[in-house]
Amino acid sequence: MPIASLRAADSPRRGGEDAEHVRLLAEQDAPLPPIVVHRPTMRVIDGMHRLRAAALRGEREIEAVFFDGPRDDAFVLSVGLNSAHGLPLTQADRNAAAERIITTHWHWSDRAIASVAGVSAKTVGALRRRSTGEVPHSNARVGRDGRVRAVDPAVGRRRAGAVLAERPGASLREIAARAGISLSTAKDVRERVRSGQDPLPPRQRGAPRAAPAPTPPCRRPDRDEIDAELRPIVQTLKRDPALRQSEMGRRVLTLLDVHALESAEWDKLAANVPTHCATTVADAARKCAASLQNFASELERRDAPR
Repeated sequence: MPIASLRAADSPRRGGEDAEHVRLLAEQDAPLPPIVVHRPTMRVIDGMHRLRAAALRGEREIEAVFFDGPRDDAFVLSVGLNSAHGLPLTQADRNAAAERIITTHWHWSDRAIASVAGVSAKTVGALRRRSTGEVPHSNARVGRDGRVRAVDPAVGRRRAGAVLAERPGASLREIAARAGISLSTAKDVRERVRSGQDPLPPRQRGAPRAAPAPTPPCRRPDRDEIDAELRPIVQTLKRDPALRQSEMGRRVLTLLDVHALESAEWDKLAANVPTHCATTVADAARKCAASLQNFASELERRDAPR
């Protein structure tokens, strides 16, 4: 793509590019690796040294890979890529990047932010404690594995107890969704409540606390309605020659057909997942759903008018 069409990076390198590093890259005979560009803003996410080196060589174009996510996610990607390769970030750069990510991705755990910025979780925790009141606070944070964990697990258990008091027959999935806890924790709370015990194990019981604010029900789309709409769509696509007669098309049809199950089939699958790995399967299912959502977004972007 034309070098002139690109904008300078929103870079974690507070001191800008290193001129000597640019010169060394420009003197190499090998082609420069592709840079990463934020498509919505045309800002360079990763590769400013390579961009400067290409310009120094007198080149007018450079190979690039696009990123289409939000600007805050583009900065996180920039930090991660710059921490992983190329000219190392200084400690001051890493700390500043972690401090900024705390403000934009406050729901991430200290370890998750630390793994991106290349600092310790202890450093992130100290930066978070020094952060201003503008940084939101949450009882749950997302870890490096994508799982949501409570900062104070007692709060989630109390909410689960309140859900069971309101709906004694609630399923584990409903309890977990409304209380913001894992399925295994929801199961433990339900067993405790049914046996007349406190939802909290002894080690989590402290001074009496005010009852948590009621958590609104987690609204889910009607599954029967989704299933009824999906199956005819898949059957129509399976008759499309353009999809049936190519390997990639057949893979798309297989992908869609696997998910075109009736509600009873989904219930049967869920009932037969072993308890010891139910949480892991649930996490994998959510990640599959996220991948399908990204796939759908890419198709919609391609189909959008230019």
